[in-house]
Amino acid sequence: MRDKFNRGIDYMRVSVTDLCNLRCFYCMPEDGVCKRGHGDVLRYEEIVQIVEEGAKIGINKIRITGGEPLVRPGIEELVARISEIEGIKEVSMTTNGILLDGKVKELKRAGLNRINISMDSLNPGKYRRITRGGSLERVFRAVNTCLEEGIKPVKTNTVILKGINDDEIEDFARLTTVLPIHVRFIELMPVGEAAEVYDKYYMSVDEVMAKLPGLVPAVQGMGNGPAECYAYKGALGTVGFIAALSHNFCRNCNRIRLTADGKIKPCLNSNVEVDLKPAIREGKGSVAELFGAAIGQKPEKHHMEEMQDAGGNRRMYQIGG
Repeated sequence: MRDKFNRGIDYMRVSVTDLCNLRCFYCMPEDGVCKRGHGDVLRYEEIVQIVEEGAKIGINKIRITGGEPLVRPGIEELVARISEIEGIKEVSMTTNGILLDGKVKELKRAGLNRINISMDSLNPGKYRRITRGGSLERVFRAVNTCLEEGIKPVKTNTVILKGINDDEIEDFARLTTVLPIHVRFIELMPVGEAAEVYDKYYMSVDEVMAKLPGLVPAVQGMGNGPAECYAYKGALGTVGFIAALSHNFCRNCNRIRLTADGKIKPCLNSNVEVDLKPAIREGKGSVAELFGAAIGQKPEKHHMEEMQDAGGNRRMYQIGG
């Protein structure tokens, strides 16, 4: 399906929970979030039904997100069921990696094709401070297990925070010379908790790239997102840059988002939501038509740079990035 700006929409990010086992200071409140009632969150069979309808209109790539998707029991079952849907070519996941190591084999067997692991520091103490309690050792163990099990590609997501982890930029990039991973640097976005610290910690992709003079442009095609890819000569992996603020990439946006409570968001930076629960649970309306209504409201571009809190009516952990 195409939106009114003739962009092909073939990718849906599916948030399965708002909950997370970490408390990254720019994403989650320190005290956590209120747990939704069971009736407020989509059941797995409802998510499968929605993905089936999405596949009929051209959605062929699904990314499982959260919160932290691995805190929801039985996630392997959901991956397996989605991967079996006709028309779905790819199932991926974004995770903080803390609970991943013991689940890699089962997730791959279920049909998981690729994985993104959030990692904002290579220093265990700093990582613990950013995440308010996370174990970097567990994350690296998960990265290595993913590589051993043949999940490709394995990507790491690093939100660059000026004055906190910008001294590690080259260390992150150099990981690609010893491991076949794809390191991605992401600009901090003024959404939710991050809106309160954005002015203090924001660092542009151009500033990051200036610290990495040895990189050369790499062949694109490592994923479905907006990353610009580079590499060191002879490296095993690539270095990507996602510049949500400094270099608008909306002209090529191919995605929509499904929230854990059943709303389709056509844009991360928008209050527009289309509720699918009445159609799924009560037969009120057609899911396919609601998909069309949501995609029809997809804006030409975001306006994060103009807003104090660009996430609209949701925090980042409620959207899934």
